Amino acid sequence: MTENTQQQPASNPELPTQYVPAEVEGKLYERWVERGYFEADEKSEKPPFTVVIPPPNVTGSLHLGHAFEHTLIDAVTRRKRMQGYETLWQPGMDHAGIATQNVVERELAKEGKSRHDLGREAFVERVWKWKGESGGQISGQMRRLGDGVAWSRERFTMDEGLSKAVQTIFKKLYDDELIYRAERIINWCPRCLTAISDIEVEYQDDDGELVSLKYGEGEESVVVATTRAETMLGDTAVAVHPDDERYAHLVGKRIKLPLTDRTIPVVADTHVDPEFGTGAVKVTPAHDPNDFEIGRRHDLPNITVMDERAVITVPGPFEGLDRMEARSAIVAALRAEGRIVAEKRPYTHSVGHCSRCKTTIEPRLSLQWWVKVGPLAKAAGDAVRDDRVTIHPKEMESRYFGWVDNLHDWCISRQLWWGHRIPVWYGPNGETVCVGPDDEAPTGEGWTQDTDVLDTWFSSGLWPFSTLGWPEQTPSVEKFYPNSIMITGYDILFFWVARMMMFGLYAMDGTPPFSTIVLHGMVRDQFGKKMSKSFGNAVNPLDWMDTYGSDAVRFTLARGANPGVDVPIGEDWVQGSRNFANKVWNATRFAMMNGATVEGPLPDAADMSATDRWILSRLNAVVAEVDAYYEDYQFAKLSDSLFHFAWDEVFDWYVELSKTTFIDGGAAAKVSGRVLGEVLDVTLRLLHPIVPFVTETLWTTLTGKESVVVADWPADSGFRDVAAEREIEHLQQVITEVRRFRSDQGLQPGQKVPARLDLTGTPLAAHEAAIRQLLRLQPEGEGFHATATLPVEGATVALDLSGTIDVEAERKRLTKDLGAAEKEKAQATAKLGNEAFLAKAPDNVVDKIRGRLTKAETDIERLTAQLAGLPQG
Repeated sequence: MTENTQQQPASNPELPTQYVPAEVEGKLYERWVERGYFEADEKSEKPPFTVVIPPPNVTGSLHLGHAFEHTLIDAVTRRKRMQGYETLWQPGMDHAGIATQNVVERELAKEGKSRHDLGREAFVERVWKWKGESGGQISGQMRRLGDGVAWSRERFTMDEGLSKAVQTIFKKLYDDELIYRAERIINWCPRCLTAISDIEVEYQDDDGELVSLKYGEGEESVVVATTRAETMLGDTAVAVHPDDERYAHLVGKRIKLPLTDRTIPVVADTHVDPEFGTGAVKVTPAHDPNDFEIGRRHDLPNITVMDERAVITVPGPFEGLDRMEARSAIVAALRAEGRIVAEKRPYTHSVGHCSRCKTTIEPRLSLQWWVKVGPLAKAAGDAVRDDRVTIHPKEMESRYFGWVDNLHDWCISRQLWWGHRIPVWYGPNGETVCVGPDDEAPTGEGWTQDTDVLDTWFSSGLWPFSTLGWPEQTPSVEKFYPNSIMITGYDILFFWVARMMMFGLYAMDGTPPFSTIVLHGMVRDQFGKKMSKSFGNAVNPLDWMDTYGSDAVRFTLARGANPGVDVPIGEDWVQGSRNFANKVWNATRFAMMNGATVEGPLPDAADMSATDRWILSRLNAVVAEVDAYYEDYQFAKLSDSLFHFAWDEVFDWYVELSKTTFIDGGAAAKVSGRVLGEVLDVTLRLLHPIVPFVTETLWTTLTGKESVVVADWPADSGFRDVAAEREIEHLQQVITEVRRFRSDQGLQPGQKVPARLDLTGTPLAAHEAAIRQLLRLQPEGEGFHATATLPVEGATVALDLSGTIDVEAERKRLTKDLGAAEKEKAQATAKLGNEAFLAKAPDNVVDKIRGRLTKAETDIERLTAQLAGLPQG
């Protein structure tokens, strides 16, 4: 456990009486950065450990989800650095195409201008200016949290190197016929005025209306239902199932489309479900993805009825109306013609919304650029199936396969000005030329570049290798690719992880971008509710850091991080973590004032007390336990293990049990002082990756060394002393039982009581001084009268409570409590013996009653012993 380097104890170490995070954290972080602790050297012979930061948007600020994810990544990388790896945590930011363009366009609107007033080139310059002045505030907030990233390597998805990577892979995919341009149905945002991908659409239940319409007349009529009546202006068919005999006489015929001068055919298509509704559906190929496919199969025309702002463009009475206005007007017109067969209002149904501006999405036929994902997605699935990549927790694999095995081609073009412009030029005679980074763009009259930019996820999908200098085979690529691990939320498994897998395998000769994917859950409030400004429960982690310190926020988040599970968090939990940091501070300060030292080697076990051997045995067990939890990414369990070891075993037991030793002084005090120094040294190093600031201050003061950031990670020495562990457990049981008895008798914690200890024949005899010290038990004097006797684990503790309690009143109270416990036991026993009840009751109810029975039995045993211990009158 001890480092091999020479111990340099601090001379007269002093710590302030209180730990004030605000006075410590900022200075410590800047010192770490100045000393280059977080930088990574590709020339190093150490084994590499690489992880990239999920690049936050340049428009963003640190929210609780960032703080959670960054805490986990930082804990892993800090530990790996201490274990001797050349560790690279790669930072950077995403240009966030739509979000950033929206921010700058809002600024222009305040000036009474639009981007079109500036023109494309000037607008892009304006965005770069905004980025330089206002973007990237999250970088400073990451420093507040303690992120150990290699700041000298910070990248931006629009910087020169990453732009070259984007152009390179676009050209490669284009040449391999994996990128193409085609007219398809896409998700269109009428507010952002761009296409967005399927995974950028958020679905929610909205109240709308379901209207049933009659097309045609008499026997040659059919009823269809729709929630988007305005799209009927673009209908080019009605479809029925080929086996549906109700409509067999209509298939192949044409019927009148209401409110228009057109007739449309009735077609037979197996896509139609004859059991749903009337078994007939209207077909609008230009405004619905399923209808588009029906239209392709039956060679139907595509009629677009709305412009990019979702305004009706069909000549007639509805031209110029917004889609929602047109919906009401069209329903009214159909009602006037007697075409409305039924109306259901409100009709709750799932509606897609733009994930950025929340506007209702409009499916729209559009000419866009696409990635043919079939072979790329297959490779991404195979890499997990053949164990080249491990997903943790394993149960998340099914979600991953469910996505990559069913991916549709990816629409990668966006109708924006901010972003990587598509590197394709069109010539005056219909020529199309894709230009790589080393190619000359076509010049001359009539040549123009495609006006669209690429989806933001296209560039962030290259992040694990573009940030290292690819497409050049740089030393960083050689050293740090593939990444070791990807830690990210399960909510962007599809957005980002799948994209990185596809591009990494494609661009890097079949080498996956990382070997392990660790998926964590979402941060929620203490009631499990999603955090949102609209709900009034959103939390700014910076406020909590200001109040309680960054360590407290980090420890709270890590302690709630079970793999793949959402994390509830409340302010009182952060307060508890602040209390833990204070406990570590105060206990370490006390220990150092009382002789804790790291000077010299550990004493021989033969020279140690059982208490010393016990704590060293437990310390090694905890080192092994924490290591196992780290390897399994069980952040909550390792945090809990460290919490209880530090607070309960080290500070509440070992320090307390050793007080008499330190008071007496001598050789035993020196041995225990060295043991306590060792325990603090190792415990602080174990805690450091999660709570870096308080541990840095304490560890450097304790050891006199440079920094715990670059200290060795503790190793399990293998030292175990089962006998000592049993002996101290026995001691703890005695002390706990007597403390409980004192509390039950109403004695104050500091109230001294005369006592006789019979420890003969037990290992506890050596601990009599500690027992008396912790239990406030005075030696028996003249006139000692044992009014209560407690047999505890082979030892006997006789107490003289004369004058301290009203024996009769205490007997009545205990008798009353005993009667209540016996009644509770009888009721629980009766219910658990009732077969009819057990057959009907839910498992959680039965478990609750079993728990009540167990508690009642424990209470009966305790109360009976207390009554027996009372003096007999």
